[in-house]
Amino acid sequence: MTDTQELAGLLETLCPMFLLVDQNGHIQQAGPTLQKLRPELPLVGQGFLDVFELIRPRTITTIPALMSMAGAKLHLRFHDEPRTILKGLVAPLPHSGGAVINLSFGISILDAVRDYALTSADFSGTDLAIELLYLVEAKSAAMEASRSLNLRLQGAMLAAEEQAFTDTLTGLKNRRAMDHLLEHLISGNSTFALMHLDLDFFKSVNDKLGHAAGDFVLQQAARIMQQETRSNDTVARVGGDEFVIVFKDLTREDTLACIAGRLISRLKEPMTFQNQSCSISASIGTALSTQFDCPNAADILHAADLALYQAKRDGRSCHRMYSALSKAQT
Repeated sequence: MTDTQELAGLLETLCPMFLLVDQNGHIQQAGPTLQKLRPELPLVGQGFLDVFELIRPRTITTIPALMSMAGAKLHLRFHDEPRTILKGLVAPLPHSGGAVINLSFGISILDAVRDYALTSADFSGTDLAIELLYLVEAKSAAMEASRSLNLRLQGAMLAAEEQAFTDTLTGLKNRRAMDHLLEHLISGNSTFALMHLDLDFFKSVNDKLGHAAGDFVLQQAARIMQQETRSNDTVARVGGDEFVIVFKDLTREDTLACIAGRLISRLKEPMTFQNQSCSISASIGTALSTQFDCPNAADILHAADLALYQAKRDGRSCHRMYSALSKAQT
């Protein structure tokens, strides 16, 4: 084994990013980590200044000038992409006229680890870069754990919030959700219709067939209301057998009357629970936000209630608009 080979073997262990160059600047040996940066370009045999561009000192443009920089710090980068910035130190070899040039990444180590998929095995065991890599890995693991925890917490908060605004029996929104929605619509000056629906003869189903049958009827009624409304409408259960439907940006009375008619028609169809027929109907009252100069939730709800009570007085299973009551009163 030649002296050059022995020296190269020693350098691979101590500084795996070394270059062994001859007096003409040709690379004779390259450390395994350095070669890993250019797997498609064998560094051995290349001219040092053909592979690397010297950034500082700017005065170095020839190999003799490079060899004269013993002990001085070099700043350089690859000529080709990725143009990773490196630091270097030149150590001339006695008698041969060549030199050992030891390279490192400096502050660009994190970019290098990312660009070249380097691991701790690519560095000398005493290189402080290993400790930095461990710190980076630990930080990445901690950030990932924190991100995962935050996602779980956000999911739990969303689930809790959804549960707080949901009627557990029917899956509809509850009164709290309705109040929140009305406040949002009114503060945003949105126009809307509010339909108050009450199930007729529901108490009779409960009394005769039991609460399980009553729960079944409520669930079926909720399903019908969702089917007969738009995806951006809100259906809420606000009492035992009372429901409110909020139609954003819909104030046409003929359209609302048509929707109410479909609801009444479907809800009076008998429902079968455990071979028992459950017969109900629906009375509906509707009020519009546009009927009020300064709309507020309490006034609109009260107006819809008045219309609902009128539907009850008129024989149930029908729909009344608050606007018709207002005109009758005037």
